[in-house]
Amino acid sequence: MHNRQIVLDTETTGIDPKAGHRIIEIGCVELVNRRLTGNNFHVYINPQRDIEEEAIDVHGITNEFLRDKPFFHQVAQEFFDYIKGAELVIHNAPFDVGFMDHEFAKLNQGHPNTHEYCEVLDTLAMARQLHPGQKNSLDALCRRYDIDNSKRTLHGALLDSEILADVYLAMTGGQKKLNLMTSSNSNQDNNAGGIVRLDANRPVLKVLRASAEEEKAHLERLELVDKACGQNLWQQ
Repeated sequence: MHNRQIVLDTETTGIDPKAGHRIIEIGCVELVNRRLTGNNFHVYINPQRDIEEEAIDVHGITNEFLRDKPFFHQVAQEFFDYIKGAELVIHNAPFDVGFMDHEFAKLNQGHPNTHEYCEVLDTLAMARQLHPGQKNSLDALCRRYDIDNSKRTLHGALLDSEILADVYLAMTGGQKKLNLMTSSNSNQDNNAGGIVRLDANRPVLKVLRASAEEEKAHLERLELVDKACGQNLWQQ
């Protein structure tokens, strides 16, 4: 894993750069060794075109608000220098990276595609692997990992990147290191290699087995499940 990661989000005029849609906001927060540094990047951009009404309903950014904001070419170099060489952490990365590549290509300055100068980690793909068959939107992940997103009434690139940083750290946190050593000096001396032996004289675990009646009731229940669903994984 990179020791420098950039959690990134964009807002746009619409959903497809091939249809001429543009980036209107970029928000990034920096993680170094999994800690927020406060070295953030945030900019609004004049897209030189109108924003679709459906997009305004999502992020709340209006054409009027962006009229005095810089064009992409005016912030491109600073943005490129900020993310270059980092691992980008993005929710639904193909969307944002597609827009970034489109914007840099429009400059005709020979910028490489994002994947050539940054590694990209897609937290949506990660969430789908961790939670298959469940909702994995940013809001859903906030609920699942008990992350406060009460300030998020609309989408906003900087706020979303801050929330995504919390979600990413929660998803990838887990157990850092199991410490099986006891605090007694004798155990530390006897287990210098980090292995704790179980007491050979410990009581034997009691195993409770199902009775014939319980097994019959269990099989009858599985038959009901099979009839109701047409598929019963427990009986395969």
